[in-house]
Amino acid sequence: MGQGNSNQDEKVWLPSEVRHGGLPVKAPDLVVAWRPGGKWQVLSLSAALGTLLKLSPEDARGRVLDSLFGEAVPPLQDLARDAVERDLALDDVRVRLGGSVVLVAEVVPTGLTGDLRSRVVTFNFTRAPAAEEEPLARFGMVGLSPAIREVFRKISLYAPTDAAVVITGETGTGKELVARGLHDQSLRNDGPYVAVNCSAISEELLESELFGHEKGAFTGALRSHRGRFERADGGTLFLDEIGDMPLHTQAKLLRVFEAGVIERVGAEGETRIDVRIVAATNLPLEKAVGQGRFRADLYHRLSVLRIHLPPLRERTEDIPALVGHFLRLFSRKYQRRIHRLTPEAVELLQSYLWPGNVRELRNVLERVFVETQSEVIGARAFREWIRERHEFEPGHWDRSGSRFSPGSAVVMPYPLPVRQQNSVVEQDQVLDAEYSPVHARHRRSTAPLHLSPEEIRRAVHAAAGNLAAAARLLGVHRASLYRYLKKLGLSRTDLKG
Repeated sequence: MGQGNSNQDEKVWLPSEVRHGGLPVKAPDLVVAWRPGGKWQVLSLSAALGTLLKLSPEDARGRVLDSLFGEAVPPLQDLARDAVERDLALDDVRVRLGGSVVLVAEVVPTGLTGDLRSRVVTFNFTRAPAAEEEPLARFGMVGLSPAIREVFRKISLYAPTDAAVVITGETGTGKELVARGLHDQSLRNDGPYVAVNCSAISEELLESELFGHEKGAFTGALRSHRGRFERADGGTLFLDEIGDMPLHTQAKLLRVFEAGVIERVGAEGETRIDVRIVAATNLPLEKAVGQGRFRADLYHRLSVLRIHLPPLRERTEDIPALVGHFLRLFSRKYQRRIHRLTPEAVELLQSYLWPGNVRELRNVLERVFVETQSEVIGARAFREWIRERHEFEPGHWDRSGSRFSPGSAVVMPYPLPVRQQNSVVEQDQVLDAEYSPVHARHRRSTAPLHLSPEEIRRAVHAAAGNLAAAARLLGVHRASLYRYLKKLGLSRTDLKG
């Protein structure tokens, strides 16, 4: 048995001990073990990965995985858990470890530690191709970022099962596209797919809409009515915004999970159904459970599997692919061709936080498409839209939650480059993007910004530890933020403090 340990006495089985043709196989780049208490702990880190992360392998040993790779997309602890639960290796998974570093990961469950108490998982990384392949277009979604690839992976993984799935994400991220993809890739794809928005139907009518009612069950019930559950029999029922479902309706939904039966309003008997339930919410159900607005027992029934859709501001590298997709869509719709956006226009779109996410991007592009008569859209075409964004309240700091609140962030997250300002503004004055009280004094200027350690720390906290998002909050490029960290001698540990 070889040594890959967090202390000198622990023995674990590692692939490096397997020999092929008399030669040892390359040791894994990262070895982690699941520890009592619910944390993945680093057992070893290769010198190559340590150099890439500017981290000593000795310093990494024994650390909690998500403390070292907190910015990884998708989270490495999620990949390790999936590999263990499936007891199968995950191949060709794109992972962004931080900044612009994208690697291809192989995640392998390799057995137990020497005391037989912990599962061991190894990670092997290779560089992603310098010229990435064409953007993926799957399940009605487009992108090439590690975040959206993880969504595609989970849809393919979860679709063949009958387990309930909860889809989380902000409004406009495409939760219904995920639900439809789960149905289309499932063994139920020849059955019905039925969707209902729980927040769009009044509390009085929701129960009847879901479970149906008998004739005369209440005033106005002039005939029997088949509810959405009956219509979805043999297929998939998508419950959108399930966090808004009333408590008494939640109790009846729990009955469906427990017994596979429904009872129409006013009926004397039950009807057996066979339905897979997929739910979506833009609210944290865990918080709703704690506040007594959502049943804990229903939460545990629903949350067997979970897919999180990242907001567009966390995958801005997908914006050029989405722009191309929508331009093709609108060209067919309006029977005329617009080929592309200028680089300045794309840069402008990537500098915005997109509180409405992909839905807002589509709406903005359709508006500009209709207004543009040339074959190329420049940054100037977005001038009126920019002015409208600045009429809204700028984004603000949620001091109590120590994070940035994107709900009101509708202005540009940092001053545009001078060349871009000139092309957009022409003779009109566009207000500077003031992101927070910290930078209210930073009017647009050609002079460099001077950031203090406290300002950087607050921005990192507001961005939940994501340095790319923190850079946008501060109004600097990501590379500039890294230079500031080096200049000020700040480490990730200092920032988390």
